[in-house]
Amino acid sequence: MRFFDVAALPVSPWRNGGGDTREIAYSPGEGHGFRWRASVATIAADGPFSAFPGVDRTITLLAGDGVTLSADAVPAHELVRVGEPFSFSGDLPIRASLGGGACRVLNIMTMRGAWAADVRRTAAETTPRAGGSGLLYVLAGTWQSGATVLTAGQGAWWDGDSEGAVTPLAPDSVALEAGIRNVRDMRGLRSYA
Repeated sequence: MRFFDVAALPVSPWRNGGGDTREIAYSPGEGHGFRWRASVATIAADGPFSAFPGVDRTITLLAGDGVTLSADAVPAHELVRVGEPFSFSGDLPIRASLGGGACRVLNIMTMRGAWAADVRRTAAETTPRAGGSGLLYVLAGTWQSGATVLTAGQGAWWDGDSEGAVTPLAPDSVALEAGIRNVRDMRGLRSYA
């Protein structure tokens, strides 16, 4: 289990000047690609998102007045509720329109056909699944893993086998949990009733 504090992560400005990214985790893949990547982005201006062909993306509003995402021939989606994930194809030419000032989002990207992410809001203990990868991002309250206590804007991530759990310590504790799985390994499995 690896821990992070978004405030302490290096900031990389976007090439188009419309925001910045703080990378939480990057799981290298074949060649120059990645299996999955997690980051927090600040969307500071209206404009296009970078295209990521062959990548599936899930973004979740963390703070701010929200953003509307639109693309040709695809219905626009308003991302206005903190903690509500939205998934879309990185192939699409997405354009962001802010609802007010800048907003901050959690961005999970996975290589399509090989990896997939399920992002959900949780108030329950999170235990990494054997062989799985994932992330827990604290939205509110206090959480603990071993001797490490986490508060809003902090979290933990794992890639492969990891021991331990992240447990809420207060009734108001809420987090985002991203479970990331290898879908290639799942293709040969069958369910029997």
